[in-house]
Amino acid sequence: MDIFHSVILGVVQGLTEFLPVSSSGHLIIFRDIFGLQVDYGLAFDAVLQLATTLAVFIYFRKDILKYIKNFFLWVFQKDVSASDKNLIKALIWGTVPAIILGLMLEDLMDSVFRNSNLVALSLIIGSLIMLFAEKKKPNNLKIADVNAVKGFIIGLFQALALVPGMSRSGMTISGGLFSGFSREEATRFSFLLAFPILVGSGLKKLLDLFQYNLIDTIGIDLLFGSVAAFIVGLLAIHFLIKFLKNHSLKVFVWYRVIVAVLILLFI
Repeated sequence: MDIFHSVILGVVQGLTEFLPVSSSGHLIIFRDIFGLQVDYGLAFDAVLQLATTLAVFIYFRKDILKYIKNFFLWVFQKDVSASDKNLIKALIWGTVPAIILGLMLEDLMDSVFRNSNLVALSLIIGSLIMLFAEKKKPNNLKIADVNAVKGFIIGLFQALALVPGMSRSGMTISGGLFSGFSREEATRFSFLLAFPILVGSGLKKLLDLFQYNLIDTIGIDLLFGSVAAFIVGLLAIHFLIKFLKNHSLKVFVWYRVIVAVLILLFI
């Protein structure tokens, strides 16, 4: 792999990490198209994911820093509002399913799951979930209304994104819609819930690259790809939040179905 292809993968990661179309699925597809099969590809992707995580932090820095502060205030038994406590509980419990299943399925994720046919099937299944979620009449709940139970339920949807093609944002937004949140609030909670998982996954895989002495081999390529992922990721976050204020997920559903059909026909 060279710098040019690394930048392409970075752009794909930054764009598709936050749009509900599956970043892992698109990275697998683009690798198949360009023949970019590298050792420890999942680790490479996870570090690109870490760059997009930085984009989440920059965009939502006020919210994230506020909740980190409130978490430590709560731990040290300081005064924290009930709604902030509920949100912290929701984020913690919402993170649990993805951690447990991620550890259980790690070997499969780096081998069996990296398959274009599986991506196509997951794109279609994820599209059906998103369509059903859109048909659910929202109760217009706000993030302040979230609790541990709702957080855990949305976390189960997030865990589905361990399968390439499902889409983390697509599944967590759908989980939020099923739980009664408005589309805009479900989207904001989706980004907040993704942050701990993205940080943990990216850091773990970065350590793997150092452990296997791969960082010197792909270091420069990874750097350029990460910068591209960060910049495009920021733009994608801003676009999605603005777009979903007045539009549904259906345009992404049709895109996913078209991509799935093209994969089955040509890849």
